Amino acid sequence: MPTRTLAQRWTTLVVLAATLTLVFSGCSPVPRRYLWIAEPGVTLTMLSTDQRPYVGKVVLLGGTITEEEQNDQILFLRLKNRPLDQDYKPHRPADLESAEAGSYWVMVPKQQVPPKYRGWARATVVARVTGEQRLQTEPVLMLLYMRGWGATGNHAGLWENINPNYVPSVPVGTHMKN
Repeated sequence: MPTRTLAQRWTTLVVLAATLTLVFSGCSPVPRRYLWIAEPGVTLTMLSTDQRPYVGKVVLLGGTITEEEQNDQILFLRLKNRPLDQDYKPHRPADLESAEAGSYWVMVPKQQVPPKYRGWARATVVARVTGEQRLQTEPVLMLLYMRGWGATGNHAGLWENINPNYVPSVPVGTHMKN
């Protein structure tokens, strides 16, 4: 067998293996570090009914930005809920009159606002439950991460709330061995 044909087959196999690896591993819209810490199965209905069991916990929700308010340091975004599918992508709820079709608020420091978020048609939200409510039943969450999609595929982007004052450290009682 000629060397060139063997090299072409080898290259084809490597490209095929790489492509299949990417396809089957998937590209999640949410980084794993957030999936690991998020409370599984929490819905807007659960948060609107009684958010006390979830205060301080991380949740995953979907939504469409419908309103914004701001003060000197914080931007509040109101999102119309869009339940997430198994790939963490938001979709309209089956019943537009149900509690699952309600709204919630996320807050984020103004210095971390991405320039194109107003063009996002829908978003996947990772946030911490604060225990606060606006308009009597709409939970307020502290944004950790948001993945947005534009209506035409444009304006897609990411938003991560990074606190520069937070430096992870090892607890004093923990002994690390190399």
